[in-house]
Amino acid sequence: MAEHILFLTGKLAEKSLHRVLESMQPTDFTYEVRQLGVSVAALMTTGLIEKRLTDTGDANKVILPGRCRGDIDTLSKVLNLPVERGPEELKDLPAYFGLVDRKADLSKYDVQIFAEIVDAPNMSVSDIVTRALKYKQDGANVIDLGCLPSTPFPHLTESVKALKSEGYQVSVDSLTPEDLVIGGKAGADFLLSISEKTLWILDEVESVPILIGNTPSDARSLYRAIDILIKQKRRFIADSILDPIHFGFTESIVRYRNLRKRYPDIEMIMGIGNLTELTHADSAGTNALLLGIISELEINHVLATEVSEHCRCAVREADLARRIMFASRIDNIPPKGYDNGLMALHERKAFPYSFEEVQEFAAEIKDPNFRIQVSEDGIHTYNRDGLHTTTDPYDIFPKLQVEDDGGHAFYLGVEHARAQIAWQLGKRYEQDEELDWGVAVKKEEQDLTKQKEAGSTLHTRKVRKSKKAKKE
Repeated sequence: MAEHILFLTGKLAEKSLHRVLESMQPTDFTYEVRQLGVSVAALMTTGLIEKRLTDTGDANKVILPGRCRGDIDTLSKVLNLPVERGPEELKDLPAYFGLVDRKADLSKYDVQIFAEIVDAPNMSVSDIVTRALKYKQDGANVIDLGCLPSTPFPHLTESVKALKSEGYQVSVDSLTPEDLVIGGKAGADFLLSISEKTLWILDEVESVPILIGNTPSDARSLYRAIDILIKQKRRFIADSILDPIHFGFTESIVRYRNLRKRYPDIEMIMGIGNLTELTHADSAGTNALLLGIISELEINHVLATEVSEHCRCAVREADLARRIMFASRIDNIPPKGYDNGLMALHERKAFPYSFEEVQEFAAEIKDPNFRIQVSEDGIHTYNRDGLHTTTDPYDIFPKLQVEDDGGHAFYLGVEHARAQIAWQLGKRYEQDEELDWGVAVKKEEQDLTKQKEAGSTLHTRKVRKSKKAKKE
């Protein structure tokens, strides 16, 4: 028997909700739409629903507007039915029911991230530990201490021991054998990088070596080092070295492919900084592509750096990319529709409503509070006095008549600036919400929870303005 769902909404969204549900043509559930006498669905609360919803009919489940505030567990007990919050935008209902996007478990991955602290010799031990915590929070599995050429690192031993005491896996990255010996004896788990000529280091330490060729293009010397350690039955990780664009990038990808083909079962690592750091393009897309290559070649580790300002989110980007690529490979489908976190500039569905639908909303408004929406046609600002459409916030300001209300003018300025950016880039705009920049902007979990669950900023402003308008 098909599930029967009761959708609750407000007056303004009722027609649009009907249209969306009809377009979905659901076969696994039937539905009823009930509007509870409030104009804006987002102003609905669970307390109001308890008072006004006296009959749920034949419903097996109740779905509330996404911005509905209150305790849905208590409401569920009162109604004796499962209660859920739907998506914040009606146009996202198909995705909510799994008709468009896949809901994936992104908790799984099979690529370990080495996050390099590239200027470790110039940092204090406490600063190194602080940076390590940041990288760990961003998804790093191993903290890599990068040594600098011709730069003393007198506190290398102390740094390794401090990180180990905090529970980190540690690698030491240097082309100077003495640094690697010191790091290994201090307890480093991994050593980057050891070539055929420096295999003697492994007689003095127990660390896992990351092997490279005598030169980046010298695959044969890398193969010889690999064969030696295979015979010794010692664990190692091999690195063919990723070169920058126009300095052997394509050929270096081929080297990784050949390495995997020759040794199908060995552990491999790819350092991606030579591409992300030396290419002035947004690193999210670059990291997505590289992690896709890493996934296809079943490379087990990635070394990420955050030296250039435009790469300051590289570890977070690699973390999300590895999860998406893992899910994509397991599902045997392209890495599309799993998560928006790597789409900082654009949105897959930036404009959920057409200009015609915005006009319908505007026609129903009976109060002086301004609503702002964005469609392909521009920025739409409306209240009971009319609808204005523009692509330049400066054009709209004289029509708002808020010159004598500094607070209101500031608020509308902020919102129109966000709306303009959203329209220009093709991003989703929701009034009173910050634009979503994906993993490019780190958000504390607590702040996200408050934003999603409270959602009261818009309502507070509207109530305040409405009261003010009545007094005037």
